[in-house]
Amino acid sequence: MECFWTWCCDILRNPTWFYLLTTVAKLALVFAVILAFVVLSVWIERRVAGWIQDRPGPNRAGLPLFLLRPFGSKKEQPLAGLLHFFGCPPDGRIARLCRWLRLDREIPTFGLIQPCLDGGKLFLKQEITPSYVRKFYFILAPMLVLGPPLVAAAVVPFSSGVSTTFGDISMCVANLSIGPLWVFAISGLSVYGLTLAGWSSNSKYPFLGGLRATAQLISYEVAMGLSVIPLLMVFGTLNLQEIVTSQATDGWTLLPLWGGGLSIQRWVLWIPMALSFLMFATCIFAEANRTPFDMAECETDLVGGYHTEYSSMKFASFFMGEYAAMVIGSAMVVTLFLGGWSIGFGADEALATWNQWVAVICQFIVFLVKLLAFIFFFVWVRWTLPRFRWDQVMKLCWLVFIELAVANIILTALILYYVK
Repeated sequence: MECFWTWCCDILRNPTWFYLLTTVAKLALVFAVILAFVVLSVWIERRVAGWIQDRPGPNRAGLPLFLLRPFGSKKEQPLAGLLHFFGCPPDGRIARLCRWLRLDREIPTFGLIQPCLDGGKLFLKQEITPSYVRKFYFILAPMLVLGPPLVAAAVVPFSSGVSTTFGDISMCVANLSIGPLWVFAISGLSVYGLTLAGWSSNSKYPFLGGLRATAQLISYEVAMGLSVIPLLMVFGTLNLQEIVTSQATDGWTLLPLWGGGLSIQRWVLWIPMALSFLMFATCIFAEANRTPFDMAECETDLVGGYHTEYSSMKFASFFMGEYAAMVIGSAMVVTLFLGGWSIGFGADEALATWNQWVAVICQFIVFLVKLLAFIFFFVWVRWTLPRFRWDQVMKLCWLVFIELAVANIILTALILYYVK
């Protein structure tokens, strides 16, 4: 055992092996988090939809107790027996609380069974490939939709770095100095998947959906790239880890309440930063094909859009790609505008001084909480706003956002020049 531990330490002391092992571990963690959040996003979608619309279903559905009748009567299984086991009276407060929670009717699952059943249904469903499609591109399209969001997540930092006896570990898969550009470039590849899906289907409605998706994604990529320029002018770097570290020290972009964020310049810069946040977040909705920007798959116009001819797991890949794009878009918003992994108010530096690993764990949890909050906002918008018309989608980009983004860049430059 001692020899094995010595051999492992020798491997870790080699910089090449240390880098490879830590990178593989971070890849596995990021991949697992994204896939878990894709499933979690489906669950949040159902729960929030049922809550907003005040309807039964995923919010209240559980395992009915009549399934346990072969093992005993309904009165004995399981609530009455459970109350008797703990010595609780059947008409006491605990019993009334359990009945109010419907524990006398069903075992609550909080809707968690729904995503499992959805995945099982799509995995076991018969896959049908129409004979008239261009098969190679028809099969390639779902891969191009699901793959880019997973690759784009490589530059998103999920906590601060940590120093070990074997070397320093940066808590992102690839600590590139071109972080936002990497995300924009890789995420833009998804448009090829949507275009190929519409074109290779050899069908009218998927083809129109592919054309809409191409025009919409390319247009809003321009606006999204312009909207983030004022932020990069303020921080002076394209490295996402450095941007988050600066926010941890001097206040979040939208919440400059400590450190250098209390200066007059940062508070004046809050106006262009808020405009950038508004445009960037809206463009993320459009890039992820989320309501009210889902005209590329509008069922009232295009039956199902670019994925009309798909079934089974190919069909599921498009929805997994949509939710993965939503997760990565939310992660970018959190990283650029809401402090990323930063806890805020100087807590990051204090925790790192006390114990680096405790700081990393706390920052990772804070990052996930912020990510969940913005995904909740994504879902809330979907079930609140009506779908836009196609001409309104394009006018909002070319006649409002691009002009506003250019004006915001000029405003930021003037503030940085005059306000010292």
